[in-house]
Amino acid sequence: MARRRFIVEADGGSRGNPGPAGYGAVVLDAVTGEALAEVAEYIGTATNNVAEYKGLIAGLRAARALDPEADVQVRMDSKLVIEQMSGRWKIKHPDMRPLAAEAKGLVPPGQVTYGWIPREQNKHADRLANEAMDAGKRGEQWQPKVPPGGTLATAAPEAPAADDTLAEPAAPDAPSAAVAPVRGWGAADLGTPTTFVLLRHGETPLTPEKRFSGSGGTDPGLSAVGHRQAELVAASLAARGTIQDIVTSPLKRCRETAGAVAARLGLDVRVDEGLRETDFGAWEGLTFAEVRDRHPDDLDAWLASAKAAPTGGGESFATVARRVALSRDKLIARYAGRTVLLVTHVTPIKTLTRLALGAPPESLFRMELSAASLSAVAYYGDGNASVRLLNDTSHLR
Repeated sequence: MARRRFIVEADGGSRGNPGPAGYGAVVLDAVTGEALAEVAEYIGTATNNVAEYKGLIAGLRAARALDPEADVQVRMDSKLVIEQMSGRWKIKHPDMRPLAAEAKGLVPPGQVTYGWIPREQNKHADRLANEAMDAGKRGEQWQPKVPPGGTLATAAPEAPAADDTLAEPAAPDAPSAAVAPVRGWGAADLGTPTTFVLLRHGETPLTPEKRFSGSGGTDPGLSAVGHRQAELVAASLAARGTIQDIVTSPLKRCRETAGAVAARLGLDVRVDEGLRETDFGAWEGLTFAEVRDRHPDDLDAWLASAKAAPTGGGESFATVARRVALSRDKLIARYAGRTVLLVTHVTPIKTLTRLALGAPPESLFRMELSAASLSAVAYYGDGNASVRLLNDTSHLR
């Protein structure tokens, strides 16, 4: 029996390059020309090329959802994407490589071909991309326009795979295609969650020496290694193309890290005082061994109780948790349904993770958090939270 044949037409655009961006794709029956599925999404700030690649990925996913055995002909007006995916052009830009690799992994090479078409022949996908960008500008999700009595399937963007956990997440019950029934643990439409991508700042001169460095010390800036880490994480986030806003701690090391990312993404940076690191009082600048030697009783108390503060008027973890929770609630309200990069420190990131998990305060000592690492927490409309990532440093390797 002959395999089914699909045509995937995909497009993406950015109003600013980089700027507010979105993609659209349609799956057509290659024999009848009937539109079988549509997908579109606003992806925040990204470049044209990132948006075009994401449109391709979404179109291939939609085709796979309809029939994973079908042959697929991809048609796009992006010469770059078509030539790179056909293997005729090298993929030199680091932002494009992971996207191209993802697209190549969706359909076996023997089942997919690529062809360029003029822009005027790609109007369906172009319209979907612009509808998604218009919806994003209004703070809404793209909604398909299915005619009365129509049979068009409306494919939803897939939930992120294990290696793409920073992508804009779908609600817990989101199906892979709209024709599938609601499944999972509840039928309520919770809407798009507010997602905090949590970035610990890059290294400072104190980081390799493992010295206490909070908000009451010398406020060091990034070292040369830290600046390099900031550039690497900025490139990784640009490739993913999902960050819509950036908020940072007021401390210098975070502002410098946030500045590198903001420059790459073309976004402004907002400062939030609640995201600052713990004030470690008299322990600022000391190593753990030095604190153990000079303040053994205070250190034991601090390790035993979240209510104990460091020597010399520092902050307890309980105090930090209260201010971090206040900032969390304020930012969720401000950025409802958006993906926000929070550039902050070890204690605030561990605290947000602990609170999302409902874990006890002592769990703070059981998490590893490297410099320039990424974590992520999604917050849903019913008040629940989901930890999606912790201490990812793959972008630094």
